[in-house]
Amino acid sequence: MKIIVTGGAGFIGSAVIRYAVKTLGWNVLNIDKLTYAGNLSSLREIEQNPLYSFRQIDICDVGAVAKAFEDFQPDGMIHLAAESHVDRSIDAPSAFIQTNVAGTCCLLETARSYWEQLPFQQKNKFRFHHVSTDEVYGSLGSIGLFTEKTAYDPRSPYSASKAGSDHLAKSWFHTFGLPVVITNCSNNYGPYHFPEKLIPLTILNALERKPLPVYGKGENIRDWLYVEDHAKAITLVFQKGRVGETYNVGGRNERTNIDVVRTICRVLDNLKPHSEGSYQNLIAFVADRPGHDLRYAVDATKLETELGWRAEENFDTGIRKTVEWYLANDWWWRPIRETKYTGERLGRGDKK
Repeated sequence: MKIIVTGGAGFIGSAVIRYAVKTLGWNVLNIDKLTYAGNLSSLREIEQNPLYSFRQIDICDVGAVAKAFEDFQPDGMIHLAAESHVDRSIDAPSAFIQTNVAGTCCLLETARSYWEQLPFQQKNKFRFHHVSTDEVYGSLGSIGLFTEKTAYDPRSPYSASKAGSDHLAKSWFHTFGLPVVITNCSNNYGPYHFPEKLIPLTILNALERKPLPVYGKGENIRDWLYVEDHAKAITLVFQKGRVGETYNVGGRNERTNIDVVRTICRVLDNLKPHSEGSYQNLIAFVADRPGHDLRYAVDATKLETELGWRAEENFDTGIRKTVEWYLANDWWWRPIRETKYTGERLGRGDKK
């Protein structure tokens, strides 16, 4: 299998590439713009593998993407490249529209041009896998789950941009016949996670004895999915998912934000106890972010029953693995904390 992965230097993309190369033996071309969250060191363990190659490309650069298709002759594309942090979308939404909407359009058109000229057998094999988020569905109340039939109701610039890209991908299937599959995932966590997100930010702030910020009262609920479980789901849907279909990917691990932070503190208290007492003493409730969705929860029944996927990690096992990884790999995260992102508050909604 030869595939192009967009955004492969990012958190989820790098997990997909590591799994595809090391476990599945796929030949992977990674194309990534290398924005602030792109980090090639996340691929250090496979960077010398002959099955892996990299090109620094902006997905909005149609010429460069077309050249990558022409040279590599892939069997398909897994599209993960995106601006992905809700807080940053509040501060600077235009970048999200450009990358997530316009960039996806560029990829779809380039992939279609390539696909249309393929011989029949290769054309029939080709897949364009668009990776998206459960945030396109909006916010749930205290009960219920997002299914593939849930109406879209995005609430942030980020989720609106991803909803737009989902609709484009579906329209390229219905209008042009491009063999598209889509996955919408719940909140990911695990190794190599850029430390602007809740879990890595909490871990690293705790290790540095900095406040652990929790929005509002910490009552917002997310369904947590270990990133390596997600990588397995993505590659499975790419291979076996029905063309034109959407598959939701969720870990069935709902937790409130305050429960997540307290769990991390308990794990750290066990693995790296501090003389000044429990890490929970660092928890600091801060003003909520604008438009903060109350609850996300994903029904992954379709993926589980049709394709046989199951999340292997529950939250307790996955979070311990994650904390252990950050404790053992400061070579990866310390340069980020020192040069790219020190943990400052984002998403106040007061930037122009």
